[in-house]
Amino acid sequence: MKQKINLSLTLIALVAVLSAAFGITLVYYSLFQTQVKKDLALYTRLLADTGVFQTAYAGTEDVNAYVESAALVELKRDNPRITWISGDGTVLYDNGANVSGLANHLDRPEIREAMETGSGEIVRRSDTFNLNTFYYALLLEDGTILRTSSEVSSITGVFVSSLPVIFGICAVFLVICIILGHFLSFQLIKPLNVMAEHLDSPIKTPVYRELQPFADKIRAQHENILEAASVRQDFTANISHELKTPLTAISGYAELIETGMVSGEQIPHIAEQIRHNSNRLLSLINDIIRLSELDHKELPRKFTSVDLKDVAEDCSANLSVSAEKHHLSLSCRCQSAVLSADRDLIKELIENLIQNAIQYNRENGSILVRTGTENGCPFLSVLDSGIGIPKNEQERIFERFYRIDKSRSRETGGTGLGLAIVKHIAEIHDAKINVESEPGKGTCVTVQFIR
Repeated sequence: MKQKINLSLTLIALVAVLSAAFGITLVYYSLFQTQVKKDLALYTRLLADTGVFQTAYAGTEDVNAYVESAALVELKRDNPRITWISGDGTVLYDNGANVSGLANHLDRPEIREAMETGSGEIVRRSDTFNLNTFYYALLLEDGTILRTSSEVSSITGVFVSSLPVIFGICAVFLVICIILGHFLSFQLIKPLNVMAEHLDSPIKTPVYRELQPFADKIRAQHENILEAASVRQDFTANISHELKTPLTAISGYAELIETGMVSGEQIPHIAEQIRHNSNRLLSLINDIIRLSELDHKELPRKFTSVDLKDVAEDCSANLSVSAEKHHLSLSCRCQSAVLSADRDLIKELIENLIQNAIQYNRENGSILVRTGTENGCPFLSVLDSGIGIPKNEQERIFERFYRIDKSRSRETGGTGLGLAIVKHIAEIHDAKINVESEPGKGTCVTVQFIR
């Protein structure tokens, strides 16, 4: 970032210096041109007012001799150049060349303009020598034309001649920009470093207001990362604990058998306990793997048109035996509710809700599964007459391994991950879960889908 700031400032300074130099050259050269034209016009009129050329034309055949005798010999070496032309275009006098070798000047634009309007001017450019020649012609009273001219450098020549100065200025500005860029980049980056050091403090606001949304976003992501790390740590600890219990039981029963401390009539009971804990262990492993799969949201999903009524009725039929085993009545009051969803995931969601209602229900209780649409959105609800959930625990029931009644869950073989799986599936389908429950009266879990 520092290098980019330094480079940017350097480029800006170079562009600014070159642009300013070129712009100033244009402006001053334009003013210079105007001044040269004014000086030529003034010089020509003053020269005409002396009457030297009119007198020479009227009474002297040798014009050059007369001009020299009139103390104008220095004009041969002076700039501007003076040319005196007769009315028919013949050059009568020129202080920079021999008139005998000069062509007729009647076709010159400034001469024609002077003959028509009294005065004329023109600028002729020489790209070869990078020179501009300014001409000013004045019509005299006797019909002759007095013309003066001056050669000056063209704007290209002026600009090229000023390049050493421009390069010197650029070098000075380059050094200044490097120093200022280093100081400025330090000042710009310092608040960012301060913000990074106080990322956990919401009170510490950025120096730049434009960075406030960025800081809020970073803080939110930082908090999410910390929260995810905490959840992962808790999940790891819970996995260790949950897996340790059935493994310890299996290991203990195996040791009893190995040491011969079990009588023949106890073997069926021990075998049943080993099978029970093995099934519980497999259930835990399967649910953990399933959660891991659901965590990868980038995995492809088979979204098709699904009717909640059909899936709910299938799940109710499949779990009716389990409900009867627990002396529960499982009924289904469903209406058609079609949505775009992954049928297998929706089936898994409904089965987990029904199994949870079976596990936490009471003797001779009931379970009602409903589907339909509300405000144009499909919904699914599972209502049970179970033990209910205290108000302060309703938000936690979707946490992994969270149980309201731990002893009841282990007796019925629950893993504590069913509702966590339900939450993940709902998130995949952009659905909302609502829980209504009262201790001792039952629980109603509603999943509201968005078409």
